[in-house]
Amino acid sequence: MNDLLDLLNPQQQQAVAAPAGPTLVLAGPGSGKTRVLTYRIAYLIGALNVPAYRILAVTFTNKAARQMDERVQKLIGEQANGLWLGTFHAICGRILRREADLLPVNQNFVIFDADDQLALMKEIVRESNLDEKLYRPASLLDAISRAKNDLIGPDTYPVKNFRDEQVQRFFILYQQRLVKNNAMDFDDMLVYTNRILQDYPVVRDTYGHKFEHILVDEFQDTNLAQYAILRLLAQKHRNLYVVGDEDQSIYRWRGADYRNILRFQQDFKDAKTLLLEQNYRSTQTILNGAMAVIDHNRNRTAKKLFTDAKKGEKINLLIAQDDREEAEMVVSAIEQAITHQKISPGAFAIMYRTNAQSRLLEEAFRRAGLNYRLVGAQRFYGRREVKDIIAYMRLVYNPLDEISMRRVINLPPRGIGDKTIEKVAELAAQENLSVGEILLGLAKGNPAWQEALGREATRLISFGRMLQGWRECAEKNRITVLFDRILEDIGYQAHIQDQSEEGLDRWENVLELRTVVLEYEEQGLQAFLESMALVADQDTLPDDVDAPTMLTLHAAKGLEFDQVFITGLDEMLLPHSRSRDDEEDLAEERRLLYVGITRARKRLTLTRARRRRSPYGSYEETIPSRFLDDLPSELLQGSPRDLPGRFSYGRENGYSRWETPSWMRSAPPLKEEPVTRYKTGMQVKHATYGRGVVKTSKLEHGDETVEVYFEGFGLKALVASLAKLEIL
Repeated sequence: MNDLLDLLNPQQQQAVAAPAGPTLVLAGPGSGKTRVLTYRIAYLIGALNVPAYRILAVTFTNKAARQMDERVQKLIGEQANGLWLGTFHAICGRILRREADLLPVNQNFVIFDADDQLALMKEIVRESNLDEKLYRPASLLDAISRAKNDLIGPDTYPVKNFRDEQVQRFFILYQQRLVKNNAMDFDDMLVYTNRILQDYPVVRDTYGHKFEHILVDEFQDTNLAQYAILRLLAQKHRNLYVVGDEDQSIYRWRGADYRNILRFQQDFKDAKTLLLEQNYRSTQTILNGAMAVIDHNRNRTAKKLFTDAKKGEKINLLIAQDDREEAEMVVSAIEQAITHQKISPGAFAIMYRTNAQSRLLEEAFRRAGLNYRLVGAQRFYGRREVKDIIAYMRLVYNPLDEISMRRVINLPPRGIGDKTIEKVAELAAQENLSVGEILLGLAKGNPAWQEALGREATRLISFGRMLQGWRECAEKNRITVLFDRILEDIGYQAHIQDQSEEGLDRWENVLELRTVVLEYEEQGLQAFLESMALVADQDTLPDDVDAPTMLTLHAAKGLEFDQVFITGLDEMLLPHSRSRDDEEDLAEERRLLYVGITRARKRLTLTRARRRRSPYGSYEETIPSRFLDDLPSELLQGSPRDLPGRFSYGRENGYSRWETPSWMRSAPPLKEEPVTRYKTGMQVKHATYGRGVVKTSKLEHGDETVEVYFEGFGLKALVASLAKLEIL
């Protein structure tokens, strides 16, 4: 064991050989926390002679559990046999199977995954004769999950308003149906384990005696239910050894609560707190930047991250004229480094706050002819919500498209089930027509077909009339009008945008698709659909290639790369607009950037755009992220408020300097904006929207963007050269 300790730095040695008792190890990024945990287990068994079966080690992922098991086996071999090592849910599952006679389900209970839960809740809503648009199953499940994570049951669910009353009602029905199915969901595994340990002292004493030492990885990501279980299991021996970093707690929306670190310190007042501050990943400049950002957060233990590595290059800051140029700058920098400096493509990572930001980057990679890998999400044009809307537009263009028809005919749910679709298909076969042609015929009125379809005809007629209306809209209007009409008619926003993080991200992807549609205003629907078909072919690129990686900051946790680009350092993006009114959310946004910065080994580049295109055509001026102001100027190459210009890719490390790229040099210089044609208060007329009043007007990239209020249509943002507004 002394030989093993010699392989550790002084802080790691102190943590591994800490005396018995409650211990909190605050491990900075890249400080070797996994190594400390595995060596601690080996130390307990090899030096302190603790039997492996008396040790419980908890991780957050199965992958982490496997890696830890392999490392412990490598260190002490067969002595590790009998160790309880796994995720919270795996450990709880073992306990619950053993103690099933204390549960409302039997030993053969099944565990419902997310799809099972959604199907069950949909069934409950339907049986209650309620509208899924008003009582969205995903939103109800999200509220129930948050309650369970806080150990709140259906009977004690706090009711402050009508919405809470409905959640409680469905909470009760949902739990009853789970028990009837001899099932539980993942949250129940924690709730039931806590309840058994809390309510049955004999059981608590049995497991409390068995687990002489309890070790926990990623403690900052535990929720209240998980911490309650740990506290109950550790009551007897009090040897609770937790490793984490409150600065890397970025999963609050999943229920993670970094305040468990504060709870631990309050519940175990004699706990030892040890710091791991030596970093084995990044340069000192990158670490200094990370500390400058995170030091502004409160309720944390300050850490002084240091490394024996070189100071390293300054943090690059690139400012683009707009979001498209931002993507081009990032990809161009990567392409030059790969081509001229022979850097492996896999050394690069591009990180961003939301999935929707990947779209412009993906297109820039395709234009450059470079492969890329996308982590944690489908490629933009492969995402479900994007494919849904494209399928609707394909159907409008070509009603014979049976694939698109079957995808959207009951999306969102409108009571057209598989049996009804097959009945229509049979009628179509008899008439030698497509399903789409049958629907359009029903919309125009075909008594014979209505009679053949019976009761199902009413819903089909309604959908057929919508389809006919969209086709007429497409003939008379620009493609964005059709896009908006489809979304409004089908209520797609209400369908996908529940209160969950996923629902909000999916709606952002729909809005991002609208910015793509805007680019085809002149070419029309056919050109848009042809382009989308070509994009779909590109989306079949293999993921197991040596290529730059694109991922969200949330997905970056636990990863590291030589070269990291973090894009979108603008207010409303990072920090995200959803965090602006909540101090805790804003603190988590800061932690998110901290995690991203500390993924970089050698070089870090931050980017922002002076303006970004909205889904409605206008360009909106941006404000630099407040986080950029936290970075000392001596760490930066560039200023948050500078215009784009020269960019050095580090001559001092063998990289060549390159001037402003040609695609930027060809852009005309910024000039004072000339007087706009349309004035505030001016009355205008539009071919589709009719009469309106100009609210604002400004020049964007040489063209005038006008915001006009149209009675009956609301406020519309229009590109003047395309809108052909008539001044009255």
